Amino acid sequence: MSNNYNNIVVPVDPAHESSWREALPMAIDLALQHQATLHLVTVVPDADVPAIAVHLPKGLDQRIRQKGRDDLETLLEREVPKSVTAAIAVGQGRIDKQILRLAREADADLIVMASHRPKATDYLISANAAYVTRHAKCSVLVVRENQGNVK
Repeated sequence: MSNNYNNIVVPVDPAHESSWREALPMAIDLALQHQATLHLVTVVPDADVPAIAVHLPKGLDQRIRQKGRDDLETLLEREVPKSVTAAIAVGQGRIDKQILRLAREADADLIVMASHRPKATDYLISANAAYVTRHAKCSVLVVRENQGNVK
């Protein structure tokens, strides 16, 4: 393999296993092969939209980000072996743009993300994978959901 990866970013929605069921194990394997840091990232909704912000409790954005961080830490502890160097980060706002921002901040050489047939309940959907693939400054590996494993 001619590429050497140092920082691998994996965008996930901890609440939707379909966003990481196939992509996370592949990213873990690559991180181990390349002795790379695995950056587990998620994007949470933005509650600071001016039209609705006045109707929401103060500090809601911070609580949303903290919940995202807590969920990532739980996923990291449960799914990522201790032998993998890992970090977590939370973005807030538009999913596709935040994934790209978090990848830049992590100095990513590779983004590994899921793509699947979207359902109304999915947070990380195919349109995000397409946008990230087109606009990322690094390589992007889009992992298609194995239809035999869909729950």
